[in-house]
Amino acid sequence: MQQRQTRTVFFVSDGTGITAETLGHSLLAQFPEAKFRHVRVPFIDSVDKAKDAVFRINDAGKRDGMRPLVVSTLVNQVTADTLRQAQAHFVDLFLTFIEPLEMELGMKSAHTIGRFHGIADGSSYTRRIDAINFTLSHDDGVSHENLDEADVILVGVSRSGKTPTSLYLAMQFGVRAANYPLIPEDFERNRIPQELTKHRTKLFGLTITPERLSQIRQERRPNSVYASLENCKFEIEAASRLMRREQIPFIDSTARSIEEISAKIMQDIRIDKNGF
Repeated sequence: MQQRQTRTVFFVSDGTGITAETLGHSLLAQFPEAKFRHVRVPFIDSVDKAKDAVFRINDAGKRDGMRPLVVSTLVNQVTADTLRQAQAHFVDLFLTFIEPLEMELGMKSAHTIGRFHGIADGSSYTRRIDAINFTLSHDDGVSHENLDEADVILVGVSRSGKTPTSLYLAMQFGVRAANYPLIPEDFERNRIPQELTKHRTKLFGLTITPERLSQIRQERRPNSVYASLENCKFEIEAASRLMRREQIPFIDSTARSIEEISAKIMQDIRIDKNGF
């Protein structure tokens, strides 16, 4: 079977490049059999920088033996025209979305660099910072104080993805996410800790396959009982029984991205927050 070649994708922006990369990833995810090499090229806010980007894009095309893909959110038309001199296939998100919106709304867009981030940061920056601080201080069951202020409390065995998911919810949506590890003592009692019972409606569980859990734990504590496949199977089965008994909704994090897990959590817990 012939191995597929890797194609380079450039995410080019006059800002951080996060918007171009996020939207680009969503498009590329529709082609799971293709292999891509991702390159973010931020802060292309001058013709000279655009020329440098053209050189990098053309060089990648020569190396790969096929023209690269370029996902662009450049606002300045002169800079964008310079970039288009590259030998590549372009996906211009502003041409794709902004021009049709201008026609529909009957008005010209602001065409302002960083406009999205300026609006979002002005209205939501403080909320995100507060959420991050809350999440860090309530990570891994460190504190039970002020749990009534939490939007969601994630539960699951150690290394099932609670911390990265909590931080993503805080940073991306301003969600106050606490998390608590389910431990053997909880399984012996077959009930959730008393500190969490009054917050039952905020609880959401994460599970994971024993094989993947063992692999993750082996990286942390090689050849330990903690990381053994037998122990991982026991903990996962016990945690799943406990969550079902307590009627805690849960999701398998093994093959899901943090973005997908977070969206499911917000939908099930009915958290109404805006993204950034």
